[in-house]
Amino acid sequence: MATHPVADLRIKDAVVSRVVALLTAGTSAVPPAALEAPGTQMRALRTVCLACAAYAASVLDNAFAKLGYEEREMAFARCDDILAEFSAWPFGTNSPGSSGSKRREGPRIAMGSSGNNGREAVVGLLVEVRKELVGGDEDTACELVAGVLEVLSKLDSLL
Repeated sequence: MATHPVADLRIKDAVVSRVVALLTAGTSAVPPAALEAPGTQMRALRTVCLACAAYAASVLDNAFAKLGYEEREMAFARCDDILAEFSAWPFGTNSPGSSGSKRREGPRIAMGSSGNNGREAVVGLLVEVRKELVGGDEDTACELVAGVLEVLSKLDSLL
């Protein structure tokens, strides 16, 4: 539901297309359409934060309106996996057996019973984000991002 007027619909469409490109990618590689323009600082991590914030705010339904049922379910599952992997510091340490993971085990709807735990779907994103980390203040800021994403991952249980 729109709660405010949008001054430039092109910006909104660009943001929606970035999120959809990231969450509907068929491989672990990060699609270039999901990232901001080259030269933008921490562009992969910004994309992760955008997708996770939209997921936690439950505003992805409209973004996925043009997708079929199976694509939609896979996109939500991928976003859930991304949120799980980036809500722990250092990024990517939220393995299926760890206590902080909210990951569902077993076969998922529309994903068959291949045993894919979802981690493979975000490996490319983890690699891209780790390339952006250079140490120092950036790592401290990324630890803060992980903390915020952890809170976002638990919003449903807090309400």
